[in-house]
Amino acid sequence: MIEARATARYVRTSAQKAGLVLDLIRGRDVNQALATLQFSRKIVARAIEKVLRSAIANAQQKEGFGGDVDRLYVAACYAGQGPSLKRIRPAPMGRAFRIVKRTAHLSVQVAERPAPIGAPSPGRRGAAKAAGAGKTAAKAAGPGRAAPKKRQAEPKASAKA
Repeated sequence: MIEARATARYVRTSAQKAGLVLDLIRGRDVNQALATLQFSRKIVARAIEKVLRSAIANAQQKEGFGGDVDRLYVAACYAGQGPSLKRIRPAPMGRAFRIVKRTAHLSVQVAERPAPIGAPSPGRRGAAKAAGAGKTAAKAAGPGRAAPKKRQAEPKASAKA
């Protein structure tokens, strides 16, 4: 199983804002994650998209990669806090307010899903659907057969003395 990671350091956003977008793509397939980032309205999504594309390229360069990018998924992604730039803003009566311009380190890790052994291709119906999993009891019993009856709970005897 191939794993690759990429990191962007000193991105000019807060780790909290980046974490909101990273939560959207965690655990998703890379193509689905790229589509999510592309249509996200957050500005930090562009920086995360660059990091994700870099992680995909790193996975493709690794020895033993199967060549199928569709099997890659976002295994882990997180935003760590970077150094903060401290600035001073003049305030009334000779005072000064502090402005903290935060930075973040964005990390994305992608991994390859293991190929299912002997599983049907994605276009075919799975064995669970063909066997009738997920059907109601009446449909699963077949035509002309009655569904099994549910047992009724017997009333409990009261212990009044």
